[in-house]
Amino acid sequence: MKILIVEDEAPIREVEAAYLKRAGYDVAEAATGPAALELFEQSKFDLIVLDLNLPGLSGLEVCRRIRADSLVPIIMLTARAEDTDELLGLDLGADDYIKKPFKPPILVARAQALLRRHAPARLEFKDIAIEPAAMRVTQNNRAIALTTTQFNILLALAKQPGQVLTRDQLLDQSYDDPAGHAVFDRTIDAHIKAIRKALEPDPAHPVYIQTVIGRGYRFREVGE
Repeated sequence: MKILIVEDEAPIREVEAAYLKRAGYDVAEAATGPAALELFEQSKFDLIVLDLNLPGLSGLEVCRRIRADSLVPIIMLTARAEDTDELLGLDLGADDYIKKPFKPPILVARAQALLRRHAPARLEFKDIAIEPAAMRVTQNNRAIALTTTQFNILLALAKQPGQVLTRDQLLDQSYDDPAGHAVFDRTIDAHIKAIRKALEPDPAHPVYIQTVIGRGYRFREVGE
């Protein structure tokens, strides 16, 4: 999934980008309002993290222009304390609002929550269907039993077919509070093994969830 960060302060932008990349997202960056709109017109984004105070065009104006023809989720960031700014941003179409300063994991958690709310009702592949809201997986119309964590891992991979996710990235996307769990590489590997057993025709020779040695795992669509 692709996120656009719009922030004119390079150190802040770089930290935000680093944390979101660690969580498994593809990140693009813009330092001005006009640059953000140019990037938005050139590529499809799943989420925008938008600072309020920007050179060229304000974050409010960028939000207004994006909302004129797109429903992409927007998180607005600001150092201002006035509630009127928050209300104006929400009125223009921002989905969430975070006041600076904040801890980067808060941004990641809010981004993940917003993306979950805007997730498609159903992901369909050749013989697999995944319904995020119902936490249901079917294969050839047969229900596949997975634990909550196994479902979240499968969903994280299936939302980004072909993209390699590290174990740390799968951890960040599969637990609501990753820091509160003692999760190790072998734990993620055990969950992957269980998903393969439930999903793969031959778990010893997986078709859907492939291991990328030294990097992590990726979801492969049948027929790729």
